[in-house]
Amino acid sequence: MTQPARSIADSHDMIEVRGARENNLASVSVDIPKRRLTVFTGVSGSGKSSLVFGTIAAESQRMINETYSAFLQSFMPSLSRPDVDSLRNLSAAIVVDQERMGANSRSTVGTATDAYAMLRIVFSRLGQPHVGPAGAFSFNLAEGMCPTCEGLGRVSDLDVDQLVDVERSLNDGAITVPNFAVDSWYWQSIVGSGLFDPDVKLQDFTAQQWQDFLHKPATKMKVGNHTITYEGLAVKVRRLYLSKDKEPTQPHIKAFVERAVTFATCGDCAGTRLNRAALSARIAGRNIAECSAMQISDLAAFVRGIDDPSVAPLVGNLRELLDSLVEIGLGYLSLDRESGSLSGGEAQRVKMVRHLGSSLTDVTYVFDEPTVGLHPHDIARMNGLLLRLRDKGNTVLVVEHKPETIAIADHVVDLGPGAGPDGGRICYTGDVAGLRRADCLTGRHLDHRARLREHVRTPIGHLPIRGADLHNLRDVDVDVPLGVLTVVTGVAGSGKSSLIHGCLPRREGVVVVDQSPIRGSRRSNPATYTGLLDPVRAAFAKANKVRPALFSANSEGACPKCRGIGVVYTDLAMMAGVASVCEECEGRRFTPQVLAYTLRGRNISEVLGMSVTEARDFFPTGPARSVLDRLADVGLGYVGLGQPLTTLSGGERQRLKLAIHMGEKAHTYVLDEPTTGLHLADVDKLLALLDRLVDAGNTVVVIEHHQAVMAHADWIVDLGPGAGHDGGRIVFTGTPADLVAHGDTRTATHLREYVGR
Repeated sequence: MTQPARSIADSHDMIEVRGARENNLASVSVDIPKRRLTVFTGVSGSGKSSLVFGTIAAESQRMINETYSAFLQSFMPSLSRPDVDSLRNLSAAIVVDQERMGANSRSTVGTATDAYAMLRIVFSRLGQPHVGPAGAFSFNLAEGMCPTCEGLGRVSDLDVDQLVDVERSLNDGAITVPNFAVDSWYWQSIVGSGLFDPDVKLQDFTAQQWQDFLHKPATKMKVGNHTITYEGLAVKVRRLYLSKDKEPTQPHIKAFVERAVTFATCGDCAGTRLNRAALSARIAGRNIAECSAMQISDLAAFVRGIDDPSVAPLVGNLRELLDSLVEIGLGYLSLDRESGSLSGGEAQRVKMVRHLGSSLTDVTYVFDEPTVGLHPHDIARMNGLLLRLRDKGNTVLVVEHKPETIAIADHVVDLGPGAGPDGGRICYTGDVAGLRRADCLTGRHLDHRARLREHVRTPIGHLPIRGADLHNLRDVDVDVPLGVLTVVTGVAGSGKSSLIHGCLPRREGVVVVDQSPIRGSRRSNPATYTGLLDPVRAAFAKANKVRPALFSANSEGACPKCRGIGVVYTDLAMMAGVASVCEECEGRRFTPQVLAYTLRGRNISEVLGMSVTEARDFFPTGPARSVLDRLADVGLGYVGLGQPLTTLSGGERQRLKLAIHMGEKAHTYVLDEPTTGLHLADVDKLLALLDRLVDAGNTVVVIEHHQAVMAHADWIVDLGPGAGHDGGRIVFTGTPADLVAHGDTRTATHLREYVGR
């Protein structure tokens, strides 16, 4: 049988990138096969994200946005064209990243995956007694929500101790609420009511006076010849500071609200968010709130028991969705878990599940380290899902460091050879077998294995944890050894974070270094965040005999046009806004007068443009050098001093925080997956850093899945055996050598395989 002639339409089987210069990319040209799984490798800062996210995905999304009307584009974020000569054969790109899902308390795992929407329809059809349409089971709609908490599951209350000091009288300033000081207008309206003696301590008020003082509703009262409206302090505070249409803007008011407002489970709905009618309908003895609170793996089994033909197609889809959540390693979650409480890795996997059931094909899926937060046991399942997406006819692009995921790639693109200015070039493209033979950093380290320690350190004492029962922990007792490197491990959802973050941070001398976002605006950068800018400004001021404030882009030395940001954001009304380099300062952020001042031949803009490594040569001594040394120690030598913090990955943020804490007097460091975002070659540097911390007399506790870190530990605490209610127990404590020799846990199996025993 003759093969049909190949259509010209079938020839567009490569994404062609020509002359990409985004960030540190050195005019990169590369062909990426479509409908294949391509993994992008290279050290942190080598340009992987600049190529995949900043160039390919960014241009795909920008071109899709341009297909919308100008009116719709005005509501979309402004996307500038990437710095690239040409991009050909792009398809629609869907980015599945580690950005935390919105902290909106109305968004849950169930609403984010549409599983709850399907469950609502099932209950509207089969629930007894019959309640009504699916909307009657929604806590985000008036017909379903609990009227008391308005579908939030919790109600706000005021902590009276944050409002008053009961040991004082009104005249002595008993009211501690902002704007209620003695002789203020609000204070006079309370004292002028005549209901209380202003010289009597609040603790001596009668029960009626205390009730009137705090809770009396707005009441018109005759005082002398005047009529005033009196309302209790708590009533007034709620009206002034807690009403929904008034978001406090002043920092001291915001701080007060955060202190004074407490949240308690709603008494009417017991935290289920739903009204009584919605809670009355049951299927097989369970209402919809009980189903949402079940562990997803248990809910999947419950749904399999629903066999009514009227909802068969819908139940089939729901079953597939729940099974996918279990398969991806999220079976320990529940549908009522708030989206904002998910880790970056969990959020990425929840988003991934949505796409598994999608009818779209021939699109480009872009993943950012999808194995983050996954135990080796779970990585195999994640790999299977990536291959499923590819086999549906999609192009799958993955930025990844884990050798288990690199191994399943159809195609590998390795960038480097170094980071920052030393990176941005293609070191290798081809299959995995060719990568192993290639003379590049990734190829050389692909089969590299950390060895078990020959001699483990001896603890100098212990931190006892007793009766830990947060989340899924089962009354856990464990001793964390002091003066050694301890690795806490176990499958995702086994209880590692609950044990460590729930028990250690409150102890004296314990510093927790995690991957949470760093507070700050687009003006914030490593120099401002670490305090490095202060000695830099002082050095410039001393050399030029001027004020240090001139050398701050947030102060008087800032370019007046861009206000020290370096770019100007222009609103184009009905078209997408544009961010363009400031014409006045040409992106240098400072006035010409400030740029005329130099330090050893460099102006302030040039110094802020340096990488940490370059700056260490420029500042050989002094306080600036000590900060720069710590940044280099944590593997951030390639990061620019003036690089916006918003461009840093989760792993980079954690290492930046670690650099700051290393300058403090702490004796116990808790790190949460510090290998996130680290190349195989950089993991050895991290292990050396952890060793230096311990050898300096500190205790280091690391929550980690990377076998190299486990092998390097002095002590291992393994939780499990599974996730959710199948976890929460200590399944092993001891040395890595003991775990490899005698352990029968999932961690033992994978560590044994890793070290080749």
